[in-house]
Amino acid sequence: MGPRLPALLKDAALTAFVAAALGLFIVGFRTVDIGSTKGLSFDYQFVDLAIAVAAIFVGRLGLSMAAEGQRWPALILGGILGVVGVSSVNLPSTFLHWFVGLAGLLVIGRTLWPSADRALSRARQSPGGRTVGRIGARWLGGILLACAFLMPMMPFADQKTMDLGVLILTYVMLGWGLNIVVGLAGLLDLGYVAFYAVGAYSYALLSTQYGLGFWSVLPLAGAFAATFGLVLGFPVLRLRGDYLAIVTLGFGEIIRLVLINWVDLTNGPAGVGDIPGPTLFGAVFAETAPPGHRTFSQMTGIPFDGTQRLIFLYYIILGLALITNLFALRMRRLPVGRAWEALREDEIACRALGLNPTNIKLTAFAIGAMFAGFAGSFFAAKQRFISPESFVFIESAIILAIVVLGGMGSQIGVVLAAVLLIGLPEWFRDLGNYRMLVFGLAMVLIMVFRPRGLIAHREPSVRLHAAPPGGGG
Repeated sequence: MGPRLPALLKDAALTAFVAAALGLFIVGFRTVDIGSTKGLSFDYQFVDLAIAVAAIFVGRLGLSMAAEGQRWPALILGGILGVVGVSSVNLPSTFLHWFVGLAGLLVIGRTLWPSADRALSRARQSPGGRTVGRIGARWLGGILLACAFLMPMMPFADQKTMDLGVLILTYVMLGWGLNIVVGLAGLLDLGYVAFYAVGAYSYALLSTQYGLGFWSVLPLAGAFAATFGLVLGFPVLRLRGDYLAIVTLGFGEIIRLVLINWVDLTNGPAGVGDIPGPTLFGAVFAETAPPGHRTFSQMTGIPFDGTQRLIFLYYIILGLALITNLFALRMRRLPVGRAWEALREDEIACRALGLNPTNIKLTAFAIGAMFAGFAGSFFAAKQRFISPESFVFIESAIILAIVVLGGMGSQIGVVLAAVLLIGLPEWFRDLGNYRMLVFGLAMVLIMVFRPRGLIAHREPSVRLHAAPPGGGG
């Protein structure tokens, strides 16, 4: 360790210096209102900044030692940070307890991870390990499904929790839809939010102008979005990689600009309001029913509760998400799903096998867009108001991040990534401005430990088994 220690200390000091320079304007001070006559003043938080920079210095040193194979010094440094973070040390804020404790956990995890990862890799490569992995994935999926079904019945399922659950499931469904295009077919789509917008505006316009219900418009919204998927697919048939991403990004922006400027149809930037929500056998979830309808309370005799509508919406999006998942799993085992995977691995080899890349790409775009249309229709029914500002590029980036962080082609990984990306900022909202720092730290943890995604290992759709000894060819 001796010859390398000065270099490691220099690297840790440089990292801490950069963190201090960047954090000076984020953590070091903030403006506060001290009264209508005195105006604004500065509230300095240099002690918080110094503690955070010291934790970064120690953490970076521990990570560098772990990378050099110096496990015990790294574990000691990580342990010190962890103890300071979780103990009753009088740190200035709760955030610093979180920050220092998670930094220690990062160092300890980075130190122990290589050995655990090698053991997991050896276990996966054995036949028994593959069987255990499949069983474990099924158990994990079953547990997640049971938790999803039972969540509205839990004591903590208040209105805020249910609304967050609906939001997460919406992004899970969008992630599973985009997973067909990106994870299975290998086509980088940066304009996926365009199909989401097509589905939302399809329901909004057909329901408000023609009086059609949610259940009638839902398949139409999917069909319209699939049609737009085919329209996008034709211009990009010869494109790959970055060029494909640029064209799909442009398509998403074209749809958004059309929604803004086609005022006669979409009402422009003002959006579409008074969108009716979904009904249950004609019953609406409201305290009073519009003419010609009855409320859910009148139909069942259950007293009206503000959470009834959210619970109903929750189970609708849960059902739509499960349909998306089952459809995608089934398609992967069909010839078209195998063709998607072949296209993702090597388009030239795919063409040499006699497969038509044109049809393969079009089916991937159309099917992925169809599920985005379903999700968009649900989004419009839930929000009761939509505008072009709901379908900006950042939505496509979030959905793509869910697919990538979850693991390309992994269904369960999409669920975990959606919970992390959508739920984590909401759960840590009480930390105020620091919640995005916690979110960024979580992203760093994923990139350090799982650079290929949360669940990077995926069983192939088709496995070739060797012929038994003495068997025929």
